[in-house]
Amino acid sequence: MPSKKPNNIMAKNPYLSVIVPIYNQEETIAEDILTIAHTLDQTPYSYEIIPVVDGAIIDNSLSVLKKIGNKTIRPIGYQLNRGKGYAVRYGMKLAKGEIITFIDAGMDIDPMGIIMLLEHMKWYEADIIIGSKLHAASIVNYPFQRKIITLGYYLLVKLLFGLKIRDTQTGLKAYKKTVLKKVLPRLLVKQFAFDIEILAVANRLGFKKIYDAPVKVKLNWKQSSIQMFGNNGIFFILLDTLAIWYRLNILKYYEEGYKKQRLFDKALSMFVNKP
Repeated sequence: MPSKKPNNIMAKNPYLSVIVPIYNQEETIAEDILTIAHTLDQTPYSYEIIPVVDGAIIDNSLSVLKKIGNKTIRPIGYQLNRGKGYAVRYGMKLAKGEIITFIDAGMDIDPMGIIMLLEHMKWYEADIIIGSKLHAASIVNYPFQRKIITLGYYLLVKLLFGLKIRDTQTGLKAYKKTVLKKVLPRLLVKQFAFDIEILAVANRLGFKKIYDAPVKVKLNWKQSSIQMFGNNGIFFILLDTLAIWYRLNILKYYEEGYKKQRLFDKALSMFVNKP
């Protein structure tokens, strides 16, 4: 890495928010969240963990988390399943940290990757750091079929948005709060391509310091099948991705002068943009 002085925010070990979107993981979620907390306890960072239960009506994950009794863990949730994008966005709304990260539940991604992201943010004085399965230093164990799809999607994102990062879909990212304050009010929160929408809009607004970092991934093989039209299916991810390009380049939806319709979402207790 280049020898650079870290920026002011990172130099003083900023307060960290870690958002964990959760869906139907009652049996393992307490252990997963405590593993993340234990990892962060080994660092000089003060932190909060915000588990977001995306559909509290599905199982008892929220009740399980509230029983942990750790003040650094702030479990929240809402009744109906809205998708990962909504869950992360909801957590970001309530996050207090100067640096806001999110990591998928399930421990497919080693939580030590959070620390790796923060170190990269220091060195590169970055606006956003994303975990990448395609990084040369990443350690990955997941099916060949998924590797091909990851590579293909990277090429599509590079073509459509000009982003040089190699993998936008790994569930581990870190953002400066100052970036999210500018980006989040412009977004159209969708279920499938929330990750790329944040990155594309941040890049368009001039936050060009977006880099990737290595991750350690061990995918649960029982959950490794790829669907075309199912939950997080390829078709819907591609559709949402093309829709983001259309809003960005044709409608100019994310520009300052575009008049958006905003609706108050009672379930999430926040305003969201209407297409």
